[in-house]
Amino acid sequence: MGEAGRRDGVLVVGSVSVDVTAFASRLPAPGETVLGEACTLVLGGKGANQAVAAARAGAPTRFVARIGDDPFAAIVAAGLADAGVDLAHVARTEGPTGIAHIRVDAAGENDIVVVANANAALSPDDVDAALTAEAGRSAAMLVQLESPLATVAHAIRRGDEAGLAVVLDPAPAQPLDDALWPHVAVVTPNESEASALTGIAVRDAASAEAAARWFLERGARAAIVTLAGAGAVLVDAAGARRVPPFAVDAVDTTAAGDAFAGALAAALARGDDLDAAARRASAAGALAVTRRGASPSIPTAAEVDALLAR
Repeated sequence: MGEAGRRDGVLVVGSVSVDVTAFASRLPAPGETVLGEACTLVLGGKGANQAVAAARAGAPTRFVARIGDDPFAAIVAAGLADAGVDLAHVARTEGPTGIAHIRVDAAGENDIVVVANANAALSPDDVDAALTAEAGRSAAMLVQLESPLATVAHAIRRGDEAGLAVVLDPAPAQPLDDALWPHVAVVTPNESEASALTGIAVRDAASAEAAARWFLERGARAAIVTLAGAGAVLVDAAGARRVPPFAVDAVDTTAAGDAFAGALAAALARGDDLDAAARRASAAGALAVTRRGASPSIPTAAEVDALLAR
C-alpha cells in the first residue's frame, strides 16, 4: 500500500461480475451446439478486472462498484480482496450480481454477453461518497463504459475536478458527450472501439494515429490506441510514437485490455511518465493473453518487470 500522506492510489469506478467462461475448439454458429473442454467461474467485469490489474501492479486500489445479495456476491468479493483491492466502496444492492457469459476458442478469440444486474444501480452518489472519502489519497481514476453512462460521465467530470488523472477505457464503445473529453487525461481504445467512436477505420499504425488525434482534437490530453499483437500507438501534445509489442503465444484475449488499463493507471499514479507507463501497460496486456480467464490472467508487477527485463 501507499505511504502515509502520499497520493499514489488508483480509484476505479466500474462494473463487477461473475465470469462464466466456456472453452471449446471453436465457437458455435447460430443454432449450433459444440462440445466444450472446460468451464470456469471467476471474478470478472471490466471495472473489477482493472481494479485487480491496478492492485497487482502495486498501486493502492479502491473500487467503487455495486454487487448483489446472491451467492455470486461472495465469489466476487473474495476475488477482489485476494487481489488486494480495497472494498470500502463496494456496496450491496438487492438482487443478482452482474454476470458475463464468455466463450473462448482454441485460438484465444472470444465473444461475451454481459448482463448488468447490480451494476445498473451504480450511481453518481456512490462516486461522490468515494471521492470525498479518498480525497488526497488517489492520483488516478480509472473508468470504463459497462456502468450507467450518467454515472460514468459524472465520475469523469468529478475525478478531473478533484485533480485525479482520469484514464478512460471506452469499452464497450458507445457515443459520449463531447464535453467530457477535456476531462480525460488518457483514453485507451482498441482498434474496434477507436473505429466505432471516431468513424475512422483503424487497420494499422497510421489509421490508429489518425483516430488518436480525433480524441485530442476534442480535448483529451492523450490517446493510446492498442493494436493487439502489433503493440499500440500513443499520441499526446508531444506527438505520436509507437509502443512496441511483446511476442507471446495467445491463449485467451479476454482481459488483455483490462490488464493494459489497470497497469497504465497504476504507473501514472506512481508518477511514471506516459511513455514508461504505456510500456508497462503493454507488457501487462501481453502477459494476460498467455493465460486463460479474465482476472486470473492479470500479471503482477514482478512478472511485468521480468518481461521488460527480458
